[in-house]
Amino acid sequence: MKKYVVLFCAGLLGACAADVTVPQTTPEDLYTKALHSFEKTDYPAAAKYFDEVERQHPYSKWAPRAQIMAAYSFYKKNEYQDAVLTLDRFIQLHPGNKNTPYAYYLKGLCYFEQVSDITREQKMSENAKRTFRDLLVRYPNSIYADDARAKLQILEDQLAGKEMAVGRYYEKQKDYFAALNRFQTVVDQFAHTNQADEAYYRLAACYTALGMTQAAQMTALRQQALYPSTKWMKMTQKLVKNTAQKKGK
Repeated sequence: MKKYVVLFCAGLLGACAADVTVPQTTPEDLYTKALHSFEKTDYPAAAKYFDEVERQHPYSKWAPRAQIMAAYSFYKKNEYQDAVLTLDRFIQLHPGNKNTPYAYYLKGLCYFEQVSDITREQKMSENAKRTFRDLLVRYPNSIYADDARAKLQILEDQLAGKEMAVGRYYEKQKDYFAALNRFQTVVDQFAHTNQADEAYYRLAACYTALGMTQAAQMTALRQQALYPSTKWMKMTQKLVKNTAQKKGK
């Protein structure tokens, strides 16, 4: 994850220079002072100086790169909201800039690094997913695309895990219809995650509990076609078979 950030910023760091809330001066001088603060890992000062480049010289060639570096400085000090706001402004002002793919990537990282475990609300997972997808749609061949795809898979697993956790809760409470909705979401929207196989089993279990044996059988057939020899598939087959035997008695 960090390697793309470092590679990108190495290019910007080697490109030029900056300063901050001080008297009016040239963009080169401001940028140089900003880089000096950044290289000393004084990220608050660096962010302030980079912002000053844009404030004092909004139409200079230094403004776009300073804006990106300001966002990266915010990112480095874990001020993700400020980083996202800066990146959104950059994307809006410079949609055709060569560094716009990186802006999407860094914005995705800001959300990605705030993702919480599946027991908590998943807003950051959704935001990261949406941002990385935007990057892939707009810049499918960028150097950040492969890492964005890898992170999307992690996010899909995360969101599917949340649906499964809620579904299991409803199933335990015997609120089978509510559980079905959650498990069906996993099957429909997160079919390529590591949660889908179990979701089929739990769909069949809920259908069985509701007396919907035909639906449980159809679920078992779909699961068998997709997961022909897994633990969860075998459990579904056993469940359906036992239910049929009990019904035949």
